[in-house]
Amino acid sequence: MRKLFILVLTIVPFLVSCETALFEEDLATTDANANFEYLWNECNEKYSYFELKGIDWDAVKTEYSAMLFEDMTQDSLFNVLGGMLTELRDDHTNLISNFNISFFGTQYLGQDNYYGRLIEDNYLAQSFYISGPFAHDFLDDGQIGYVRFASFPGTVDDTNLDFVLDRYKDTKGLILDLRENGGGAVSDIFKILSRFVEEKTLTHYSRIKNGPGRNDFSEAEPVYVSPSNGIRYTNKVIMLIDRGTYSAGSFTALATKALPNIVLIGDTTGGGLGLPNGGQLPNGWTYRFSITQALTLDKRPDFEDGVPPDIEVLFDFNDLTRDEVLDRAILELQ
Repeated sequence: MRKLFILVLTIVPFLVSCETALFEEDLATTDANANFEYLWNECNEKYSYFELKGIDWDAVKTEYSAMLFEDMTQDSLFNVLGGMLTELRDDHTNLISNFNISFFGTQYLGQDNYYGRLIEDNYLAQSFYISGPFAHDFLDDGQIGYVRFASFPGTVDDTNLDFVLDRYKDTKGLILDLRENGGGAVSDIFKILSRFVEEKTLTHYSRIKNGPGRNDFSEAEPVYVSPSNGIRYTNKVIMLIDRGTYSAGSFTALATKALPNIVLIGDTTGGGLGLPNGGQLPNGWTYRFSITQALTLDKRPDFEDGVPPDIEVLFDFNDLTRDEVLDRAILELQ
């Protein structure tokens, strides 16, 4: 078995790789009870959202340990351990073997709220621009800029941001579409938000689970966004979100609560505001779960369950010629 310990994890989440981990020497066993106990204890000491989500982890142990039996297959054991992790209701929580990966699926907590082909067919010219990870074009007779940002690939840079923001500098407003954005590189968050602030701005706080008790956390550390030296956009910005907006997407949505020029439209995000870290079970399977909390400006962890929109709008799949969420954003900017 190889036992996990975290080498370095700074309290400020945006300065870290999400899953930095080292392992001690190999101590492998495939015993079902040993693997179950190892995973349950790791979560018990390190998972960061038991209280917020009202999870009775002791009851979960009782329920799932009763599913273990002698000579169970690896597939059966995986289903027990993976099922136990899904009780955390967190897409930063996975069990990974060479034959399956467990997940929760926060996007299924709400309806699908994005249809990309509809936007391409009915709103954008076929010659829309692609600048790095951004797909973009003018809407509403050139008065509004629309920017689709589908993930946080870690490739956002000054060149593509300067080009995009310079192209739309004379518009009345900008729509940044983060629906079905499952997250990625947290470094992209600050590169983007730094273009929408004129002064250093406190956006939220962060703290890390740092003790064996379920409420043992470090002191909350402030997180700031500072203005870029590149082109900045000062007109109104609409950010579109939905249940598929997760992790780095939710962090971005959370930060906008402190930025008065950005309005959230759509559905509540999928959450994912705890940075994940992981390790390896005695049988070699790997796992991960959230070990930090992102806190609001009044230091509450509530948005782990999803960052709510300022204006709620749901997509109507009975009419595949219109995007009601995008239409509402356009109306807001007119």
